[in-house]
Amino acid sequence: MKVILLLSLVLFLGFSFPKEQGFTQEDRERLIRLETTLKVFMEQVDKRFEQIDKRINDVNKRITELREDMNKRFELVDKRFEQIDKRFEQINNELNRLVNIMVGIFAGQIALVVAVIGFAWWDRRTIIRKTKEETFEDMERELKPEKFKKLLNALREKAKNDKELEAILKKHGLL
Repeated sequence: MKVILLLSLVLFLGFSFPKEQGFTQEDRERLIRLETTLKVFMEQVDKRFEQIDKRINDVNKRITELREDMNKRFELVDKRFEQIDKRFEQINNELNRLVNIMVGIFAGQIALVVAVIGFAWWDRRTIIRKTKEETFEDMERELKPEKFKKLLNALREKAKNDKELEAILKKHGLL
């Protein structure tokens, strides 16, 4: 590239001067200075390009490092989310277990209430039955046939004035 630029400059300068006069010593010195200046300029430009290339490479390295760092961070975030998901699953399982325990306790309490009510109903029936039996036995012991006849006669006399009592006695065949 340098050579092409230098040759094009020499050709340009060579065609720009009239052919009859030729090059003077002053022209030659000017060309040498120009060539030296161009060489220095081209070296500086090359250095600048090298610096720019180096900076671009540095920027590319930084971008690559940043990408790798971001990828690592995303992986860490993904792992963290996986841990959070596992924790939610554990909490969900624990809640399900607690709900099952609570349902079991509730069902047990309902069973106890039903058992207590059933026992109370059975006990009441048993007590009433025994009480009736004992009452009839006591009545039979205390009511001797003479007392029973007197009681029946008293009820029959009362039934003459009381229509409702008369209906009851007739219904049971005591009138």
